[in-house]
Amino acid sequence: MKSLCVILWDQLSVSISSLKKTNKNTDIVLLCENMQDATYAKHHKKKLVLLFSAMRHFAAELRGLGFNVQYVELNEPGHKGSLFAHIKNIVKKHKIDKVIVTHPCEYRQYIEVNKWQDNLDVPIDIPEDDRFLCSPEDFSVWAKGRKHLRMEFFYREMRKKYNILMDGSDPEGGNWNYDQENRKTLDTTAKVPKTYHKQPDAVTKEVLTLVEKNFPDHFGDVEPFHFAATRKDALKALSDFVKHRLKQFGDYQDAMLQDEPWLFHAHISFYLNCGLLLPMECIQAAEQAYHKGIAPINAAEGFIRQILGWREFVRGIYWMEMPKYARENYLHAKRKLPDLYWTADTKMNCLRQCVIDTKKNAYAHHIQRLMVLGNFALLCGFSPAEVNEWFLIVYADAYEWVELPNVTGMTLYADGGVLASKPYAAGGNYINKMSDYCDNCPYKVKEKNGPNACPFNYLYWDFLSRNRDKLHNNPRVSMLYRTYDRMDEKKKEQIKLDSANFLKHLSDK
Repeated sequence: MKSLCVILWDQLSVSISSLKKTNKNTDIVLLCENMQDATYAKHHKKKLVLLFSAMRHFAAELRGLGFNVQYVELNEPGHKGSLFAHIKNIVKKHKIDKVIVTHPCEYRQYIEVNKWQDNLDVPIDIPEDDRFLCSPEDFSVWAKGRKHLRMEFFYREMRKKYNILMDGSDPEGGNWNYDQENRKTLDTTAKVPKTYHKQPDAVTKEVLTLVEKNFPDHFGDVEPFHFAATRKDALKALSDFVKHRLKQFGDYQDAMLQDEPWLFHAHISFYLNCGLLLPMECIQAAEQAYHKGIAPINAAEGFIRQILGWREFVRGIYWMEMPKYARENYLHAKRKLPDLYWTADTKMNCLRQCVIDTKKNAYAHHIQRLMVLGNFALLCGFSPAEVNEWFLIVYADAYEWVELPNVTGMTLYADGGVLASKPYAAGGNYINKMSDYCDNCPYKVKEKNGPNACPFNYLYWDFLSRNRDKLHNNPRVSMLYRTYDRMDEKKKEQIKLDSANFLKHLSDK
């Protein structure tokens, strides 16, 4: 019996379940660069370089391990135009008895893989993706019968299941969550260690040229490129984080600083989400750092919560709610996403800095995404479909399974509370507290109304006012309506006028 093992571009792990079922002596492994993956969203150029380079390096690694690998480069003369065309050709040419592919991470890929069965005369074996720590089936069992799905309770169960940061049956240090200790502000004189840098090798340099030639109209700067493209280098990036930044990650994970896009974050989601790193090895690295005294409990726990808690939780929501989740628009937001998200052409310094960082790096940390770029989209009422598309395009770690729940559920509250207990809306004061962006902005964060006021200030109250029918019964928001109701009518009218004027002339702002 002869099998064809198909490796998708975000499954670059030698321990992937499909490879476990592959016989090196008889079977073929296929990796194929294709335009469908590269253009279903017009991905940031750096993401394309990362994935195509990582795929090429991964193919070489598999050959070194003795696998029979067929690799198809994007521009090679024999390219048949699609992944499926190559699958069909190999099945026929080599008399393949079965095709094996690990369960895709994205719904679009899952639908495509299921179509293969209708167009091939051989069965398709789709083993579970066991790189994740909670299967969709197990998540559904946990979720069944619960009125509200909250990450905190899911996270506690995952900690117990895998015995992570546990002291017997109790959480290490006495608390499950040290989030209150993770919100310190950074001084502009703070010394921030550099993120991991890997100089492009010959393979990556070829891919840099390929991407510039084939995707010139895609968003983002392709160079300088310093991401890891191999598992060996991805492990170095993880080690670099644990050694140089994890200690201060806990204190400053919500902080923002102009001209410091990387700060103390891990910058490993690129590698986790394409398979170069595995979640448990990252979790255990942080746990070991805590036990060795390298990092305090709030740092280790905060990092572990992002992977063992949040990452697994959003994936569970995604597979439980798809495909309808992609159409959710609870607040009926319809405004078109403005060009400033692409050009950074805005007087609002916080937005400008975050878009510039995104364009340069295909990266922005979670508070920049949620509380600046996302918060602005929420307050202005931008279309969830357009906001989701933007987030999917611009970040190197973005795949629909992780992007869609974060944007639709966490950022825009477009799912009506399936994922989050309240909208993550905030005025200018939050951004001023957690960053130095306001110091260099022509708008005044202390002013609440008028042409010089920070737009976040009046947009915040306008958002609450126009969505009152949807939000007033939310126990975590109702107090804000009591504050709004105490405002005099003149103040309310000014909020409405300032917001209408700002939104009307958004392209000028």
